[in-house]
Amino acid sequence: MTRFDESLKLAVGDKTAAPLESALGISTVGELLRHYPRRYAERGELTPIASLEHDDHVTVVGRVSAVQRRPMKNRQGTWLDVEVTDGKDRLRLAFFGKGAYVAEQRLLPGTEAFFSGKVNVFAAPNGVKRRSLTHPDYVTEDEETAEEFSTAPVPIYPSAQNLATWKIQRAVRTVLDVLELDDPLPPAMRRRLGLPGLTDALKAIHRPRDHGDIARAKKRLKFDEAFLLQAVLVRRRIAAAQWPATARPGKESGLLADFDARLPFRLTDGQREVGEEISADLGSEHPMHRLLQGEVGAGKTVVALRAMLQVVDSGGQAALLAPTEVLAQQHHRSIVAMLGDLAGGGMFGGTGVALLTGSMGAAARRSNLLDAASGAAGIVVGTHALLQDKVQFADLGLVVVDEQHRFGVEQRDALREKSQGGRPHVLVMTATPIPRTVAMTVFGDLEVSTLSQLPSGRAPITTHVVPAAEKPHYLQRTWERIKEEVGLGRQAYIVCPRIGDQEGDEGDLAKEDTEERRPPLAVVEVAEMLADGPLHGLRVAVLHGKLPPEEKDAIMRSFARGEVDVLVATTVIEVGVDVPNASVMVIMDADRFGVSQLHQLRGRVGRGGLPGLCLLVSEAVPDTPARLRLDAVARTLDGFELSRVDLEQRREGDVLGAAQSGRKSSLRMLQLLRDEDVIESAREEALSLLTEDPLLESHPGLKAELDTLVTDERSEFLEKT
Repeated sequence: MTRFDESLKLAVGDKTAAPLESALGISTVGELLRHYPRRYAERGELTPIASLEHDDHVTVVGRVSAVQRRPMKNRQGTWLDVEVTDGKDRLRLAFFGKGAYVAEQRLLPGTEAFFSGKVNVFAAPNGVKRRSLTHPDYVTEDEETAEEFSTAPVPIYPSAQNLATWKIQRAVRTVLDVLELDDPLPPAMRRRLGLPGLTDALKAIHRPRDHGDIARAKKRLKFDEAFLLQAVLVRRRIAAAQWPATARPGKESGLLADFDARLPFRLTDGQREVGEEISADLGSEHPMHRLLQGEVGAGKTVVALRAMLQVVDSGGQAALLAPTEVLAQQHHRSIVAMLGDLAGGGMFGGTGVALLTGSMGAAARRSNLLDAASGAAGIVVGTHALLQDKVQFADLGLVVVDEQHRFGVEQRDALREKSQGGRPHVLVMTATPIPRTVAMTVFGDLEVSTLSQLPSGRAPITTHVVPAAEKPHYLQRTWERIKEEVGLGRQAYIVCPRIGDQEGDEGDLAKEDTEERRPPLAVVEVAEMLADGPLHGLRVAVLHGKLPPEEKDAIMRSFARGEVDVLVATTVIEVGVDVPNASVMVIMDADRFGVSQLHQLRGRVGRGGLPGLCLLVSEAVPDTPARLRLDAVARTLDGFELSRVDLEQRREGDVLGAAQSGRKSSLRMLQLLRDEDVIESAREEALSLLTEDPLLESHPGLKAELDTLVTDERSEFLEKT
């Protein structure tokens, strides 16, 4: 019986296994069988030759239309010129030496074959593009290995240079001929869901008789991926529910009640509902693990502060971990401002609010460390500095992680371990809306709360694309708009992807082909150009991550006081920065940023009742992926809709790999946006099965599959999260 973890060399031999491992990283039987076909061809279905691009490594199904031996131009000898057609366009194949002699015997006119090689595209004298392959690998219909020319669908595999698709087929066939696997899914579950056995599904996906086979196989293999992932997450949730924690129920007349009574605005219905969910979690003797997601400006900070005050009322402390010093300082200022005299602590009542960052002076740092260790500071806000060994808490009851995707697992774990009385409650926040299926999959072990309702008083934000290359006068109008806003007493942000000549980008630059593109615009250069040119006479300041922390803080304070008209910055202002008087944002080279980041950035304007304006400056031409991405951002303010656009343009493995362990994703078949019903079904089945049998003692095959998916290294990672 062939096993998934069996070495591929033992199963198919060294000669066959070696190129699979070197080209595709496939070293076991399981990895080979999970290397699914990317598409299926039919007999007579010829690959469109017109779609081939220069330097692509391709596999083409074609029919030989002409063969001619030609003399070499610059040296003695001849070469074989073979023309292949798909009925519309033509592809030239060139063979030399012994290869030409063999090809001449095998590639007769009318022969159908697979050809694999690197595409060359050149312009003919008449300007028409001509495509060619030099010495391609090929296999013809009269060869025993060419199953693709039967009446069944022909699997076409993701391949690599020097590894043709039919070489993968040969290895798969060798394994399938002796494949018999113990099915990890319980028979009752398979019958209930109408799923084929695993061995049958793998044989059908790799050697289908018809398209019905493919559909049935995909149904099973998609469910497997969803179920295994959900089982890992459900198992984590069940384990976490057993951990001890100190209950923090708060009290009726305390800081939280005083804070609520002094709020100058009404909480939204969403803030109240989410607050009640969090309050109930904090009152439990098991640690809260909750994700709070919400639109930019939806009021997550107020919700988090109310949770922190409940913990302080219960005699504990709360720590707020922020990814940057600018954001930590902003959080500290806003919390102190919202609390007013309740932030005094000591003889004045209330609680102390301490700030800890890496750049603080020694005296301030010692004082704040003492406040944290003694409990005088009920709320401690900080950056990675909070994670250092010297930082101690009297009774850490709640950890709030802002923009949780900016932190590694080890960093979050280091803060959690500072709790003295069991595990602290954990609230992670993100202003990047997450599609429901991603939330179920990436954060399936967390309870998820969502704030979608914006507080009253938030002004609408209008977004436009400024096509700088097509209509340069639009860019000039952009600078005029900034001057008009400043003339009305308002302020503006200008965001660039890069700091300066020698600096790397600070943004989530879109991963696209940039070989022939100019370098992204830099803050330093743009600020100088504007101050001396279109914005001459305005007060322009520069802010980026490489500045000394005290200088960054001084610049932000100056901007907040209205002493700076235009702040030219990197994405250091992406989250948490709150200047109500800022009404316009210009994002230079906007196509270099991701969808979610653009949505985050524009959330910095329209925060004080003034209508917001966001201008996306780009040289991207219409109908390109970059321009379509910008058009989507301009079209809607719905972050959840944009998160779907973002996910559609990225590989799901990028999402899951980073969230799970930073390794290669286990998803091959499942598509998060299209397979929501599969994910929901898998989640229900996993919850039912593991609630009944948490250790999977009655399902050893499934336990083995989970143990394979979650290695020792991943187990440590998952436990820490």
